[in-house]
Amino acid sequence: MKRMMTVLIIMVMLASTTSCNKEEKTISAIGSPNYPKSVSFDDFDENKKIRNDNPVDDAFLLSLKDFSYRTAYQILSQSKGNVNYSPLSLYYALALAGTGAEGKTKDELLQLLGTQSSELSKQCGNLYRLLYKDNEISKLKIANSLWLHNEVRFKEAYIDNAVDNFYSSLFNLNLSDPLSKDLMTKWITENTNGLISPDIKINPEQIMSIINTIYYYDEWVDRFDKKKTAPDQFYPDASSKVTCDFMNRTFASHSFLDGDGFTRSYLNLKNKGNMVFILPDEGIDIEELLSRYQLSDLFEEENSHHGKVIYQIPKFSLDSRLELPDMLKDLGVQTVFQKDADFSNITDGLAYISSITQQTHLSIDENGVEAAAFTELDYAGASMPNGTAQMILNRPFIYGIKNNGVLLFIGICNNPSNTEPVSIDGKTSENEEKPDKTTPKVSIGSPSDINSDNNDKNNNYDKNDSNDETGIEDNNEVDETIEPTSENLVEYDEANFKLEDL
Repeated sequence: MKRMMTVLIIMVMLASTTSCNKEEKTISAIGSPNYPKSVSFDDFDENKKIRNDNPVDDAFLLSLKDFSYRTAYQILSQSKGNVNYSPLSLYYALALAGTGAEGKTKDELLQLLGTQSSELSKQCGNLYRLLYKDNEISKLKIANSLWLHNEVRFKEAYIDNAVDNFYSSLFNLNLSDPLSKDLMTKWITENTNGLISPDIKINPEQIMSIINTIYYYDEWVDRFDKKKTAPDQFYPDASSKVTCDFMNRTFASHSFLDGDGFTRSYLNLKNKGNMVFILPDEGIDIEELLSRYQLSDLFEEENSHHGKVIYQIPKFSLDSRLELPDMLKDLGVQTVFQKDADFSNITDGLAYISSITQQTHLSIDENGVEAAAFTELDYAGASMPNGTAQMILNRPFIYGIKNNGVLLFIGICNNPSNTEPVSIDGKTSENEEKPDKTTPKVSIGSPSDINSDNNDKNNNYDKNDSNDETGIEDNNEVDETIEPTSENLVEYDEANFKLEDL
Protein backbone atom coordinates (compact mmCIF):
# COMPACT_ATOMS: atom_id res chain seq x y z
CA MET A 1 0.00 0.00 0.00
CA LYS A 2 1.12 3.47 -0.64
CA ARG A 3 1.84 5.46 2.47
CA MET A 4 1.37 9.08 3.31
CA MET A 5 2.96 10.74 6.29
CA THR A 6 2.55 14.30 7.46
CA VAL A 7 3.88 16.06 10.53
CA LEU A 8 3.82 19.60 11.81
CA ILE A 9 4.42 21.67 14.89
CA ILE A 10 2.87 24.94 15.94
CA MET A 11 4.10 27.05 18.84
CA VAL A 12 2.52 29.93 20.69
CA MET A 13 4.68 31.74 23.18
CA LEU A 14 3.56 34.25 25.79
CA ALA A 15 5.97 36.86 27.00
CA SER A 16 6.09 39.31 29.83
CA THR A 17 8.55 41.86 31.11
CA THR A 18 8.44 40.20 34.54
CA SER A 19 11.93 39.41 35.78
CA CYS A 20 12.88 35.73 36.13
CA ASN A 21 15.37 33.90 38.28
CA LYS A 22 17.81 32.51 35.75
CA GLU A 23 19.61 30.32 38.31
CA GLU A 24 16.63 28.11 39.13
CA LYS A 25 16.53 24.81 37.25
CA THR A 26 13.36 23.17 38.52
CA ILE A 27 11.68 21.09 35.80
CA SER A 28 8.49 19.15 36.45
CA ALA A 29 5.63 17.68 34.45
CA ILE A 30 2.46 18.57 36.30
CA GLY A 31 -0.19 16.95 34.12
CA SER A 32 -0.77 14.60 31.20
CA PRO A 33 -3.99 14.09 29.26
CA ASN A 34 -5.86 10.82 28.93
CA TYR A 35 -5.99 10.44 25.17
CA PRO A 36 -9.03 8.83 23.54
CA LYS A 37 -8.80 5.07 23.46
CA SER A 38 -7.52 3.37 20.32
CA VAL A 39 -10.25 1.91 18.11
CA SER A 40 -9.56 -0.77 15.56
CA PHE A 41 -9.68 0.21 11.91
CA ASP A 42 -12.61 -2.13 11.21
CA ASP A 43 -14.58 -1.63 14.44
CA PHE A 44 -17.46 0.20 12.77
CA ASP A 45 -19.76 0.03 15.81
CA GLU A 46 -17.26 1.79 18.05
CA ASN A 47 -16.43 4.35 15.37
CA LYS A 48 -20.14 5.05 15.01
CA LYS A 49 -20.40 5.54 18.78
CA ILE A 50 -17.51 8.05 18.74
CA ARG A 51 -19.28 10.05 16.04
CA ASN A 52 -22.59 10.02 17.92
CA ASP A 53 -20.97 10.96 21.24
CA ASN A 54 -19.02 13.88 19.77
CA PRO A 55 -21.30 15.94 17.53
CA VAL A 56 -19.62 18.82 15.73
CA ASP A 57 -21.93 21.64 14.68
CA ASP A 58 -22.21 22.40 10.98
CA ALA A 59 -21.65 26.09 11.74
CA PHE A 60 -18.37 25.28 13.47
CA LEU A 61 -17.20 23.14 10.56
CA LEU A 62 -18.08 25.91 8.11
CA SER A 63 -16.09 28.41 10.19
CA LEU A 64 -13.12 26.04 10.30
CA LYS A 65 -13.35 25.56 6.53
CA ASP A 66 -13.47 29.32 5.94
CA PHE A 67 -10.49 29.83 8.26
CA SER A 68 -8.58 27.08 6.45
CA TYR A 69 -9.01 28.46 2.94
CA ARG A 70 -8.60 32.12 3.91
CA THR A 71 -5.32 31.53 5.69
CA ALA A 72 -4.02 29.02 3.14
CA TYR A 73 -4.62 31.42 0.26
CA GLN A 74 -1.87 33.78 1.36
CA ILE A 75 0.55 30.98 2.15
CA LEU A 76 0.17 29.48 -1.30
CA SER A 77 -0.09 32.77 -3.19
CA GLN A 78 3.17 34.04 -1.67
CA SER A 79 5.10 30.80 -2.13
CA LYS A 80 7.63 30.57 -4.96
CA GLY A 81 8.53 26.93 -4.26
CA ASN A 82 7.39 23.92 -2.28
CA VAL A 83 5.21 24.72 0.70
CA ASN A 84 3.12 22.73 3.18
CA TYR A 85 0.72 24.24 5.72
CA SER A 86 -1.73 22.88 8.29
CA PRO A 87 -4.78 25.06 8.92
CA LEU A 88 -5.99 22.65 11.61
CA SER A 89 -2.83 22.91 13.67
CA LEU A 90 -2.93 26.68 13.57
CA TYR A 91 -6.62 26.69 14.47
CA TYR A 92 -6.04 24.59 17.59
CA ALA A 93 -3.10 26.70 18.74
CA LEU A 94 -5.02 29.96 18.30
CA ALA A 95 -8.14 28.47 19.87
CA LEU A 96 -6.14 27.46 22.93
CA ALA A 97 -4.78 30.99 23.17
CA GLY A 98 -8.22 32.44 22.54
CA THR A 99 -9.80 30.63 25.49
CA GLY A 100 -7.50 32.66 27.72
CA ALA A 101 -8.24 36.05 26.14
CA GLU A 102 -10.68 38.80 27.04
CA GLY A 103 -11.78 42.15 25.63
CA LYS A 104 -10.52 43.26 22.22
CA THR A 105 -7.88 40.52 22.23
CA LYS A 106 -10.58 37.85 22.44
CA ASP A 107 -12.80 39.59 19.90
CA GLU A 108 -10.03 39.67 17.27
CA LEU A 109 -9.16 36.01 17.77
CA LEU A 110 -12.78 34.83 17.71
CA GLN A 111 -13.45 36.90 14.59
CA LEU A 112 -10.66 35.07 12.82
CA LEU A 113 -11.68 31.67 14.21
CA GLY A 114 -15.30 32.36 13.26
CA THR A 115 -16.95 31.08 16.43
CA GLN A 116 -18.31 32.10 19.83
CA SER A 117 -16.26 31.70 22.98
CA SER A 118 -19.03 29.69 24.66
CA GLU A 119 -18.76 26.95 22.01
CA LEU A 120 -15.07 27.06 21.11
CA SER A 121 -13.67 24.62 23.68
CA LYS A 122 -16.56 22.14 23.40
CA GLN A 123 -16.44 22.03 19.60
CA CYS A 124 -12.64 21.72 19.54
CA GLY A 125 -12.88 18.85 22.03
CA ASN A 126 -15.54 17.01 20.03
CA LEU A 127 -13.63 17.47 16.78
CA TYR A 128 -10.43 16.25 18.46
CA ARG A 129 -12.10 13.00 19.57
CA LEU A 130 -13.72 12.56 16.17
CA LEU A 131 -10.46 12.94 14.26
CA TYR A 132 -8.18 11.04 16.67
CA LYS A 133 -6.83 7.83 15.15
CA ASP A 134 -4.27 5.40 16.51
CA ASN A 135 -4.85 1.96 15.04
CA GLU A 136 -3.14 -0.71 12.96
CA ILE A 137 -3.77 1.22 9.72
CA SER A 138 -3.73 4.93 10.45
CA LYS A 139 -2.61 7.55 12.93
CA LEU A 140 -3.92 11.07 13.36
CA LYS A 141 -2.69 12.41 16.66
CA ILE A 142 -3.07 16.04 17.65
CA ALA A 143 -0.91 16.83 20.68
CA ASN A 144 -0.95 20.06 22.68
CA SER A 145 1.30 21.15 25.51
CA LEU A 146 1.58 24.14 27.84
CA TRP A 147 5.03 25.11 29.08
CA LEU A 148 4.50 27.34 32.11
CA HIS A 149 7.15 29.50 33.78
CA ASN A 150 7.39 28.41 37.40
CA GLU A 151 7.49 31.97 38.77
CA VAL A 152 4.18 33.01 37.19
CA ARG A 153 0.73 32.21 38.58
CA PHE A 154 -1.67 30.80 35.97
CA LYS A 155 -5.45 30.51 36.19
CA GLU A 156 -6.68 27.08 37.21
CA ALA A 157 -9.80 27.23 35.01
CA TYR A 158 -7.68 27.88 31.91
CA ILE A 159 -5.34 24.99 32.73
CA ASP A 160 -8.24 22.59 33.39
CA ASN A 161 -9.92 23.49 30.09
CA ALA A 162 -6.64 23.01 28.21
CA VAL A 163 -6.38 19.47 29.59
CA ASP A 164 -10.05 18.48 29.27
CA ASN A 165 -10.87 19.81 25.79
CA PHE A 166 -7.47 20.29 24.12
CA TYR A 167 -5.72 17.23 25.63
CA SER A 168 -2.77 19.35 26.73
CA SER A 169 0.29 18.11 28.57
CA LEU A 170 1.48 20.52 31.26
CA PHE A 171 5.05 21.39 32.19
CA ASN A 172 6.17 23.69 35.00
CA LEU A 173 9.72 24.98 34.53
CA ASN A 174 12.07 27.93 34.42
CA LEU A 175 11.88 28.98 30.77
CA SER A 176 15.15 30.90 31.06
CA ASP A 177 16.95 27.63 31.77
CA PRO A 178 18.69 26.32 28.61
CA LEU A 179 17.36 22.89 29.51
CA SER A 180 13.83 24.11 28.72
CA LYS A 181 14.32 24.28 24.95
CA ASP A 182 15.92 20.83 24.98
CA LEU A 183 12.86 19.41 26.73
CA MET A 184 10.54 21.13 24.25
CA THR A 185 12.51 19.71 21.33
CA LYS A 186 12.38 16.23 22.89
CA TRP A 187 8.60 16.47 23.38
CA ILE A 188 8.08 17.62 19.78
CA THR A 189 10.32 14.88 18.42
CA GLU A 190 8.47 12.20 20.36
CA ASN A 191 5.05 13.46 19.28
CA THR A 192 6.02 13.69 15.60
CA ASN A 193 7.48 10.17 15.51
CA GLY A 194 10.99 11.55 15.12
CA LEU A 195 10.30 13.49 11.93
CA ILE A 196 10.76 17.00 13.37
CA SER A 197 13.44 18.11 15.83
CA PRO A 198 13.28 21.91 15.75
CA ASP A 199 15.83 24.36 17.07
CA ILE A 200 13.72 26.09 19.71
CA LYS A 201 14.40 29.78 20.41
CA ILE A 202 13.25 31.06 23.81
CA ASN A 203 12.68 34.74 24.47
CA PRO A 204 14.21 36.04 27.73
CA GLU A 205 10.82 37.54 28.61
CA GLN A 206 8.86 34.40 27.82
CA ILE A 207 6.39 33.15 30.43
CA MET A 208 4.51 30.42 28.53
CA SER A 209 4.64 28.35 25.35
CA ILE A 210 1.72 26.60 23.68
CA ILE A 211 2.97 23.85 21.38
CA ASN A 212 0.70 21.93 19.01
CA THR A 213 1.84 18.97 16.94
CA ILE A 214 0.01 16.80 14.43
CA TYR A 215 1.26 13.41 13.36
CA TYR A 216 -0.65 11.81 10.47
CA TYR A 217 -0.16 8.48 8.78
CA ASP A 218 -2.50 6.62 6.46
CA GLU A 219 -2.53 4.19 3.57
CA TRP A 220 -4.04 4.47 0.13
CA VAL A 221 -7.16 2.45 -0.44
CA ASP A 222 -5.81 1.42 -3.86
CA ARG A 223 -2.18 0.52 -4.08
CA PHE A 224 0.43 1.71 -6.53
CA ASP A 225 2.44 -1.14 -8.01
CA LYS A 226 6.11 -0.50 -7.21
CA LYS A 227 7.04 -2.29 -10.41
CA LYS A 228 5.31 0.48 -12.36
CA THR A 229 7.18 3.30 -10.59
CA ALA A 230 9.62 4.76 -13.08
CA PRO A 231 11.79 7.88 -13.52
CA ASP A 232 10.41 10.66 -15.67
CA GLN A 233 10.68 14.41 -16.16
CA PHE A 234 9.08 17.04 -13.93
CA TYR A 235 9.00 20.64 -15.17
CA PRO A 236 9.13 23.22 -12.31
CA ASP A 237 8.84 25.96 -14.95
CA ALA A 238 9.03 26.42 -18.71
CA SER A 239 12.82 26.59 -18.73
CA SER A 240 13.84 23.77 -16.39
CA LYS A 241 13.26 20.11 -15.75
CA VAL A 242 14.25 17.54 -13.13
CA THR A 243 14.13 13.76 -13.05
CA CYS A 244 12.20 12.01 -10.29
CA ASP A 245 10.33 8.77 -9.67
CA PHE A 246 6.68 8.70 -10.71
CA MET A 247 4.04 6.29 -9.44
CA ASN A 248 1.52 5.13 -12.04
CA ARG A 249 -2.04 3.87 -11.91
CA THR A 250 -5.12 4.04 -14.13
CA PHE A 251 -8.74 3.94 -12.98
CA ALA A 252 -11.34 2.90 -15.53
CA SER A 253 -14.00 4.81 -13.58
CA HIS A 254 -13.06 7.50 -11.06
CA SER A 255 -14.33 10.92 -10.05
CA PHE A 256 -12.70 14.04 -11.48
CA LEU A 257 -13.52 17.65 -12.26
CA ASP A 258 -12.53 19.17 -15.58
CA GLY A 259 -12.49 22.82 -14.56
CA ASP A 260 -11.74 25.97 -16.52
CA GLY A 261 -7.94 26.00 -16.44
CA PHE A 262 -7.41 23.01 -14.16
CA THR A 263 -8.23 19.37 -13.47
CA ARG A 264 -9.01 18.04 -10.00
CA SER A 265 -9.13 14.48 -8.73
CA TYR A 266 -8.29 12.65 -5.51
CA LEU A 267 -7.08 9.39 -4.03
CA ASN A 268 -8.86 7.79 -1.09
CA LEU A 269 -7.17 6.96 2.22
CA LYS A 270 -8.41 4.21 4.48
CA ASN A 271 -9.54 6.11 7.56
CA LYS A 272 -12.14 8.47 6.06
CA GLY A 273 -9.55 10.60 4.33
CA ASN A 274 -8.30 11.52 0.89
CA MET A 275 -5.61 13.48 -0.89
CA VAL A 276 -6.86 15.98 -3.45
CA PHE A 277 -4.73 16.97 -6.45
CA ILE A 278 -5.34 20.16 -8.47
CA LEU A 279 -3.35 20.32 -11.70
CA PRO A 280 -3.32 23.59 -13.67
CA ASP A 281 -3.67 23.21 -17.42
CA GLU A 282 -0.49 23.45 -19.47
CA GLY A 283 0.44 27.08 -19.94
CA ILE A 284 -1.25 28.14 -16.66
CA ASP A 285 0.92 28.44 -13.57
CA ILE A 286 -0.27 28.24 -9.98
CA GLU A 287 0.01 31.99 -9.48
CA GLU A 288 -2.39 32.61 -12.36
CA LEU A 289 -4.75 29.89 -11.16
CA LEU A 290 -4.92 31.41 -7.68
CA SER A 291 -5.61 34.84 -9.18
CA ARG A 292 -8.63 33.42 -11.01
CA TYR A 293 -10.16 31.27 -8.29
CA GLN A 294 -10.79 31.22 -4.57
CA LEU A 295 -9.15 28.18 -2.98
CA SER A 296 -12.54 27.04 -1.75
CA ASP A 297 -13.79 26.97 -5.35
CA LEU A 298 -10.83 24.91 -6.50
CA PHE A 299 -11.36 22.35 -3.75
CA GLU A 300 -15.11 22.37 -3.22
CA GLU A 301 -16.76 22.84 -6.63
CA GLU A 302 -19.10 19.90 -7.02
CA ASN A 303 -19.54 19.51 -10.80
CA SER A 304 -17.37 16.41 -10.95
CA HIS A 305 -18.20 13.29 -12.93
CA HIS A 306 -16.80 9.82 -13.51
CA GLY A 307 -14.49 8.75 -16.26
CA LYS A 308 -11.15 7.16 -16.95
CA VAL A 309 -8.41 8.77 -14.83
CA ILE A 310 -4.73 8.22 -15.55
CA TYR A 311 -2.51 8.99 -12.56
CA GLN A 312 1.19 9.75 -12.72
CA ILE A 313 2.34 11.16 -9.36
CA PRO A 314 5.88 12.06 -8.30
CA LYS A 315 7.17 10.72 -5.02
CA PHE A 316 8.12 13.67 -2.85
CA SER A 317 9.12 14.78 0.62
CA LEU A 318 8.57 18.41 1.68
CA ASP A 319 9.61 20.47 4.70
CA SER A 320 8.33 23.98 5.43
CA ARG A 321 8.86 26.55 8.16
CA LEU A 322 6.43 29.47 8.26
CA GLU A 323 6.82 32.67 10.31
CA LEU A 324 3.43 34.34 10.24
CA PRO A 325 2.69 37.16 12.72
CA ASP A 326 2.42 39.66 9.84
CA MET A 327 -0.28 37.56 8.23
CA LEU A 328 -2.29 37.50 11.42
CA LYS A 329 -2.06 41.26 11.63
CA ASP A 330 -3.32 41.57 8.06
CA LEU A 331 -6.24 39.35 9.06
CA GLY A 332 -7.15 41.74 11.85
CA VAL A 333 -5.45 39.99 14.78
CA GLN A 334 -3.22 42.75 16.08
CA THR A 335 -3.85 43.32 19.79
CA VAL A 336 -2.41 39.91 20.74
CA PHE A 337 1.04 41.18 19.75
CA GLN A 338 0.89 44.33 21.85
CA LYS A 339 1.83 44.85 25.49
CA ASP A 340 -1.75 45.81 26.31
CA ALA A 341 -3.06 42.42 25.10
CA ASP A 342 -5.63 40.94 27.46
CA PHE A 343 -4.89 37.33 28.37
CA SER A 344 -6.36 37.76 31.83
CA ASN A 345 -8.00 34.32 31.73
CA ILE A 346 -4.50 32.84 31.57
CA THR A 347 -2.68 35.05 34.07
CA ASP A 348 -3.18 38.38 35.81
CA GLY A 349 0.25 39.56 34.74
CA LEU A 350 1.36 41.10 31.46
CA ALA A 351 1.18 38.64 28.56
CA TYR A 352 1.22 39.00 24.78
CA ILE A 353 2.09 36.88 21.72
CA SER A 354 5.55 37.45 20.30
CA SER A 355 5.80 35.01 17.40
CA ILE A 356 3.86 32.46 15.39
CA THR A 357 5.73 29.73 13.58
CA GLN A 358 4.71 26.47 11.93
CA GLN A 359 7.06 23.72 10.83
CA THR A 360 5.80 20.82 8.75
CA HIS A 361 6.96 17.66 7.01
CA LEU A 362 5.07 15.68 4.38
CA SER A 363 6.10 12.67 2.33
CA ILE A 364 4.31 10.18 0.09
CA ASP A 365 5.59 6.94 -1.39
CA GLU A 366 4.45 3.35 -2.00
CA ASN A 367 5.48 1.95 1.40
CA GLY A 368 3.07 0.81 4.07
CA VAL A 369 1.30 -2.18 5.61
CA GLU A 370 -0.67 -4.47 3.38
CA ALA A 371 -4.20 -4.15 4.75
CA ALA A 372 -6.33 -6.55 2.68
CA ALA A 373 -6.86 -8.77 5.73
CA PHE A 374 -8.56 -5.93 7.55
CA THR A 375 -10.85 -4.67 4.82
CA GLU A 376 -13.76 -5.58 2.64
CA LEU A 377 -14.78 -3.52 -0.36
CA ASP A 378 -18.04 -3.58 -2.25
CA TYR A 379 -17.81 -1.34 -5.31
CA ALA A 380 -20.57 1.22 -5.19
CA GLY A 381 -22.75 1.97 -8.16
CA ALA A 382 -21.64 4.83 -10.38
CA SER A 383 -22.66 6.56 -13.56
CA MET A 384 -21.10 5.23 -16.70
CA PRO A 385 -17.66 6.66 -17.54
CA ASN A 386 -17.75 9.96 -19.37
CA GLY A 387 -14.46 11.32 -20.67
CA THR A 388 -10.86 10.91 -19.55
CA ALA A 389 -8.73 12.89 -17.11
CA GLN A 390 -4.95 12.75 -17.30
CA MET A 391 -3.58 13.54 -13.84
CA ILE A 392 -0.02 13.61 -15.14
CA LEU A 393 1.51 15.61 -12.31
CA ASN A 394 4.72 16.53 -14.15
CA ARG A 395 4.44 20.26 -13.41
CA PRO A 396 3.68 22.27 -10.24
CA PHE A 397 0.40 21.29 -8.60
CA ILE A 398 -1.70 22.04 -5.51
CA TYR A 399 -2.63 19.31 -3.06
CA GLY A 400 -4.78 18.98 0.03
CA ILE A 401 -5.26 16.25 2.63
CA LYS A 402 -8.64 15.84 4.27
CA ASN A 403 -10.06 13.66 7.01
CA ASN A 404 -13.79 13.56 7.75
CA GLY A 405 -14.06 16.53 5.39
CA VAL A 406 -11.64 18.61 7.51
CA LEU A 407 -8.66 20.10 5.67
CA LEU A 408 -5.59 18.88 7.59
CA PHE A 409 -2.85 19.97 5.19
CA ILE A 410 -2.63 22.01 2.01
CA GLY A 411 0.35 22.93 -0.12
CA ILE A 412 2.17 23.22 -3.41
CA CYS A 413 4.61 20.75 -4.91
CA ASN A 414 6.70 22.96 -7.14
CA ASN A 415 9.73 20.68 -7.41
CA PRO A 416 9.60 17.14 -5.97
CA SER A 417 13.37 16.74 -6.28
CA ASN A 418 14.01 19.67 -3.93
CA THR A 419 14.18 18.33 -0.36
CA GLU A 420 15.68 21.43 1.22
CA PRO A 421 13.45 22.99 3.93
CA VAL A 422 11.57 26.05 2.74
CA SER A 423 11.12 29.10 5.00
CA ILE A 424 8.49 31.77 4.50
CA ASP A 425 8.34 34.88 6.66
CA GLY A 426 4.70 35.59 5.88
CA LYS A 427 5.29 39.21 4.90
CA THR A 428 3.14 40.76 2.21
CA SER A 429 4.63 43.23 -0.22
CA GLU A 430 3.11 46.69 -0.44
CA ASN A 431 1.85 46.09 -3.97
CA GLU A 432 0.32 42.75 -3.20
CA GLU A 433 -3.34 42.27 -2.46
CA LYS A 434 -4.00 41.11 1.09
CA PRO A 435 -7.24 39.15 1.12
CA ASP A 436 -6.48 36.36 3.60
CA LYS A 437 -3.56 35.00 5.64
CA THR A 438 -2.39 32.10 7.79
CA THR A 439 -0.75 31.18 11.04
CA PRO A 440 1.09 28.03 12.03
CA LYS A 441 3.56 27.70 14.95
CA VAL A 442 2.82 30.34 17.60
CA SER A 443 5.10 31.80 20.23
CA ILE A 444 4.63 34.44 22.86
CA GLY A 445 7.58 36.74 23.48
CA SER A 446 8.92 40.29 23.42
CA PRO A 447 8.16 43.26 21.12
CA SER A 448 11.58 42.97 19.51
CA ASP A 449 10.56 39.59 18.11
CA ILE A 450 7.32 40.72 16.60
CA ASN A 451 8.06 44.12 15.20
CA SER A 452 11.14 43.16 13.20
CA ASP A 453 10.02 43.18 9.79
CA ASN A 454 -3.54 -2.51 -6.49
CA ASN A 455 -3.33 -2.94 -9.03
CA ASP A 456 -5.51 -5.90 -8.39
CA LYS A 457 -9.16 -5.95 -7.59
CA ASN A 458 -8.50 -7.92 -4.40
CA ASN A 459 -6.92 -4.91 -2.70
CA ASN A 460 -10.28 -4.34 -1.09
CA TYR A 461 -11.48 -1.80 1.39
CA ASP A 462 -14.89 -1.27 2.91
CA LYS A 463 -16.83 1.48 1.15
CA ASN A 464 -17.96 2.69 4.55
CA ASP A 465 -14.66 4.45 5.11
CA SER A 466 -14.07 6.03 1.70
CA ASN A 467 -14.12 9.77 1.12
CA ASP A 468 -14.34 12.19 -1.77
CA GLU A 469 -13.02 15.72 -2.06
CA THR A 470 -15.81 17.06 0.12
CA GLY A 471 -15.64 14.41 2.77
CA ILE A 472 -17.78 11.42 1.68
CA GLU A 473 -17.63 9.28 -1.42
CA ASP A 474 -18.62 5.81 -2.48
CA ASN A 475 -15.42 4.06 -3.43
CA ASN A 476 -16.18 3.16 -7.02
CA GLU A 477 -12.70 2.98 -8.43
CA VAL A 478 -12.52 0.10 -10.87
CA ASP A 479 -9.42 -1.88 -11.66
CA GLU A 480 -7.71 -0.65 -14.79
CA THR A 481 -8.23 -3.98 -16.55
CA ILE A 482 -12.02 -3.78 -16.20
CA GLU A 483 -14.16 -1.43 -18.20
CA PRO A 484 -17.37 -0.86 -16.20
CA THR A 485 -20.68 -1.83 -17.74
CA SER A 486 -24.17 -1.83 -16.37
CA GLU A 487 -23.71 -5.55 -15.66
CA ASN A 488 -20.51 -5.40 -13.59
CA LEU A 489 -21.31 -2.31 -11.49
CA VAL A 490 -22.54 -3.20 -8.01
CA GLU A 491 -25.75 -1.55 -6.94
CA TYR A 492 -25.44 0.87 -4.01
CA ASP A 493 -28.16 0.23 -1.42
CA GLU A 494 -28.83 3.57 0.27
CA ALA A 495 -31.59 2.03 2.32
CA ASN A 496 -29.13 -0.19 4.19
CA PHE A 497 -26.05 2.02 4.34
CA LYS A 498 -25.31 5.64 5.16
CA LEU A 499 -21.85 7.03 5.72
CA GLU A 500 -23.04 9.45 8.35
CA ASP A 501 -23.98 6.42 10.46
CA LEU A 502 -20.30 5.52 10.89
